[in-house]
Amino acid sequence: MTFLHVVAFVAGAAIVLAVTAHIVRTLVVPRARPTVLTHAVDAGVDGFYRLITRPLQAYERKDQVLAGQGAVVLLVQLVTWLAAFELGYTLVLWPFVAGFPIALRETGSSMFTLGFASTAGTAPTVVDLLAAATGLVVVALQIAYLPTLYGAFNRRETEVTLLMARAGTPPWGPELLVRTRYGVAVRSDDLPAFYSRWERWAADVAESHSNYPVLVRFRSPQALSSWLVGLLAVMDSAAMLLALCPSRDRIEPRRAIRMGFTALQQIAAALGMAVTADADPDAEIQLRFEEFAAAVEMMRAVGFPMDRAADEAWPHFRGWRVNYETLAYALARHTDAVPAPWSGPRRWAAEAIPVRRPPNRAPKDAKPPFFPARGTGWPAQSSGRQEAGDPTPADFEGEDGDGEEVSDVTGGAGGEVPEAELPA
Repeated sequence: MTFLHVVAFVAGAAIVLAVTAHIVRTLVVPRARPTVLTHAVDAGVDGFYRLITRPLQAYERKDQVLAGQGAVVLLVQLVTWLAAFELGYTLVLWPFVAGFPIALRETGSSMFTLGFASTAGTAPTVVDLLAAATGLVVVALQIAYLPTLYGAFNRRETEVTLLMARAGTPPWGPELLVRTRYGVAVRSDDLPAFYSRWERWAADVAESHSNYPVLVRFRSPQALSSWLVGLLAVMDSAAMLLALCPSRDRIEPRRAIRMGFTALQQIAAALGMAVTADADPDAEIQLRFEEFAAAVEMMRAVGFPMDRAADEAWPHFRGWRVNYETLAYALARHTDAVPAPWSGPRRWAAEAIPVRRPPNRAPKDAKPPFFPARGTGWPAQSSGRQEAGDPTPADFEGEDGDGEEVSDVTGGAGGEVPEAELPA
């Protein structure tokens, strides 16, 4: 055995051990620990997709191509592992066979359990057995890895799909509040329960996407939907609610924001991004006040109850958004998320896609829904004679259940916002 053979044996054993440790950390140990190999595979696949999507102008076309990026990352990752083991075991086997090509051929035969090449002797036999076991175990672990990934993907997308009816497509925070107020029951709303669900959703996404960062590359089934933009919309809506309506301050929106930016921090750290754990509440943000004021005016136009004007609420909103804006914009750029309003720039020259609202499909001869007129305590238009259990004038008295004046706005079918009655 020559000195070159000794160096090859040591290098091969080091490669085998390093890749084994990487696979165990990636597929077995439930803890987010970024590795060089993972980042190299993701960067290589991402660079390839950037190259092939660069000529495409329409976002829908880009999204159609990018939909397969997550699956390609998994395939390239598996091929990389197998190629690294092939090289490692070849270097280990080389000192015990007639040459490097023979060692390469025999390692391939063993790893894929083909058995067409072998060398007599104790050392070559041991290496062949280890290579064969490694090939089987790596492929089995990758197959067992897939149900975990797709289970986390399905849990993530359920709430994202439900959000489309509440926050539009693509999702936008002010739109969520507008649709909540427009055409819903006047005595209460379901925002506390909604924010509680998204707090739990954010915790689930933080755990799954930080431990399995490849999930970041799995895109939502709908082109204009995105888990990241959806989370940003929910946090923006919660921040606006807290900033504009201090008299209706609740713990649920605060928890949703807190868990939301905690999830972004954990995911960004798993991807190797810089994370600021304690943001300065007085720092400037990229969103402009003019954009915020326009959204507040849209909410005012549909009767959303507010305690503060836009200029008074802006410092409070900015103090909330500074916690998550930088990371959300960086992740949106990194993943080529749908360019929704208030979601930052992309790696290509992209303009924000306006929120698409469904048209009003209420039948022309349908009787209007039951909504009280402002300050009268009785509906301006009734759906017919009063039945047992119907609301009475004493139920309203000009105020809703929170002690605020009742709005007389009415919505279209299903409580959606009629497109013609909202400002552009």
